[in-house]
Amino acid sequence: MLGASTAATATAATALWTASSATAWAAPPAASAAHTDAAGKADPYEETVRAAAMVWRRLPTGWQEGPFLANGYLGAQLYAGRTANTLKLMLSHTQVQDRRGQWRGGIGYSRLPIGYFTLTLAGDITSVDWTLDLYDAELRGTVTTTRGSVAFTALVQNDSGALLVSTRPSAGEEDSAWTFQWLPAATTRTSGKPPEYTPNPDPEIGSGSVRYVQQPLLAGGGWTTAWREQRVGTGRLLAAHLAYRSPGDVTEATRDARRQVERTLSADLDDLLARHRGWWHRYYRRSFLSVPDKRLQSFYLAQLYKLAASTRSGGPTISEWGPWFPEVGNNWTAVWWNLNVQIGMAPVHGSNHPELDSVTSTFARFEKNLPISVPAVYRDGESYALGHPSDWQLRAGDTYDVGAPGSDHISDNFGNLTWAMHNVWQAYRHSMDRTILRDVLFPILAKAINFYAHFLHEGPDGKLHLLETRSPEYANAADCTYDLSLIRWGARTLLETARLLQTDHPRAPLWQDIATRLTPYAEDPAAGVMIGKDVPLADSHRHHSHLLWLYPLRERSWDRAGDRGVMRRSMDHWVSMRDLWHGYSYATASSMYSVMDEPEKALDHLTLFTDLKVVADCAMTVNTMYREGRNFALESPLSAAQSMLDMAVQGHDGVVKVFPSVSARWPDTSIASLRAPGAFLIDADRSGGMTRWVRVHSEAGAPLTLQHGIAGDIAVRDERGHALPWKEVAAGRISVRLPRGASAVVTPRDGQAGEGPRDVPSPGAWTRWGLPA
Repeated sequence: MLGASTAATATAATALWTASSATAWAAPPAASAAHTDAAGKADPYEETVRAAAMVWRRLPTGWQEGPFLANGYLGAQLYAGRTANTLKLMLSHTQVQDRRGQWRGGIGYSRLPIGYFTLTLAGDITSVDWTLDLYDAELRGTVTTTRGSVAFTALVQNDSGALLVSTRPSAGEEDSAWTFQWLPAATTRTSGKPPEYTPNPDPEIGSGSVRYVQQPLLAGGGWTTAWREQRVGTGRLLAAHLAYRSPGDVTEATRDARRQVERTLSADLDDLLARHRGWWHRYYRRSFLSVPDKRLQSFYLAQLYKLAASTRSGGPTISEWGPWFPEVGNNWTAVWWNLNVQIGMAPVHGSNHPELDSVTSTFARFEKNLPISVPAVYRDGESYALGHPSDWQLRAGDTYDVGAPGSDHISDNFGNLTWAMHNVWQAYRHSMDRTILRDVLFPILAKAINFYAHFLHEGPDGKLHLLETRSPEYANAADCTYDLSLIRWGARTLLETARLLQTDHPRAPLWQDIATRLTPYAEDPAAGVMIGKDVPLADSHRHHSHLLWLYPLRERSWDRAGDRGVMRRSMDHWVSMRDLWHGYSYATASSMYSVMDEPEKALDHLTLFTDLKVVADCAMTVNTMYREGRNFALESPLSAAQSMLDMAVQGHDGVVKVFPSVSARWPDTSIASLRAPGAFLIDADRSGGMTRWVRVHSEAGAPLTLQHGIAGDIAVRDERGHALPWKEVAAGRISVRLPRGASAVVTPRDGQAGEGPRDVPSPGAWTRWGLPA
């Protein structure tokens, strides 16, 4: 029974969630076009994101087709239900997982299913007209049935995490209502599932004005899903919350979830909507990218939406599902660190979204769990490793370790942690925030390289060699290129970090020795860098593990003529065998071509990935998700967003390059506030195949060398139009001293910079994402 306070809250809810406001929210908007100013000019930020809305004119059948909502924690997907008169709203949550660490992470710390809401209609569904408005992060539309129609609006409110769905039925569908069905709290992973595995117990079902499903875990704690649907005028309002407590008492989760529902329903709807939309509107204004290919532009914006929906700094980093449960195809139940997180999270830096950097915050919070993945014999307090799959707290299983190079337990996990630290290094380079170095990168990377150092030995050639390891997903090899590239990068980065922090470290001589004497990569005169000693790349390989030195570590540079031969041979050989490539292979190849001054090949490989063709039983889906077989894999489309950023802005070896790899097929391109290493924010405009102007804002006062791309004589001015001193250091490349907070504007000698970004014209019609026809 509900107490008096709950009844009072329900009364307040009816008063605040008025019929007029609720049903107005449920009604499809008159227009979703961008607002215009007094002169009739549209705001380009709003205009481009509104234009990227996904649409559905056919009923989606599952996660590969349906619209999706989330706030970094709670996720929801809408698609056809089990019968012709139902819709299914699937729920999932990034924190909901098991806690049985006696098994490896994919089982013992598995993400767990939650359940779904079903909207039962009086008639069978005959058509849908839905729009996922990325700018407002809201799903709006109508469902038409043989008995009438229902207009609806849905969102996952950004700061409260409430699922809100408002429905307005026509005559004939007045009784359409939501019900909730829980799913068994058992891992859906089959690989490596032990015979003694048992599901968690069935939940307790609670009734009352706020209903709930209380799901206990065998390991203690659990979660509760609570909801209430109430009539408001002719419509209905559904509010749902999920609370997870593990460790803890699941009854605390129940109290919290029910309280949150009551609080949401007693809040002012207009205020909830304003807070939600305000956060998303500010989010999209942090950067801008417009290209002529509007399908790709919309794809890029969908990935920005997906990133903010999937993760936030301080929260769980992306797992293979993100916040969305794949009802079919769900074997990847945790966080994969042998490539997936690293490439999926890469775009947060260049797109200027540090508020999403959950990789750096995860290592800051859960460094204490890294020794668990180290074999006991090396668990000396000075060595770290990271097994995969792990949970969002970096636990790969209490009894699982990564093994040891040269032993009878060799895994492809040795490089996971060092590669993840490269993401953290990028967080530092794009912000120049030395606390990231001091508090996260330096202490963790030092112990990651110390673990590797146990397995280096001096050979007859005087070089340091590595015992046998495994190149991820390919083969074992001594002097494995994948590991050597990470060790070399790690040692050099530690030396640079010690210099920046002006600190001594007792292992600095070791790092210097590694940087100086680590053996070169094994090479084939025709095929370039090999997998490792005596192990060539002989077959198609979806993973670019043996090319990590080329990208993203960028140990070699196309700017150095002496590096080009090995880069070209290695790339040509890898690309010549594409039969087993998956989505991220194409995205990575695109980025590699961008750093090798091959813009046409970069765009070709990007579009090969995004045109929905099935390759090796993998494909981009119509809603910009991605499947491998039947499995949901979030990282591939996200990595393709990084491919587009690499076309627009690059920063390496102290040089910031503007439009370094923009195809001739994109004569017009406009960017704003894309972030480059050195903590520079870049605005620029390209028109008619020519760069018209570049603006660079310095947040940290770092030295700036700029490859501006402007033909002919140039002028360099500050924001007030006053000339700035500059020096040409190479053709098309200048150095400018910019204090912290200052900006430089580069134009042709007699040119002027534009006032801001623009949505560049499209050469023709394009097809929206979703199911538009």
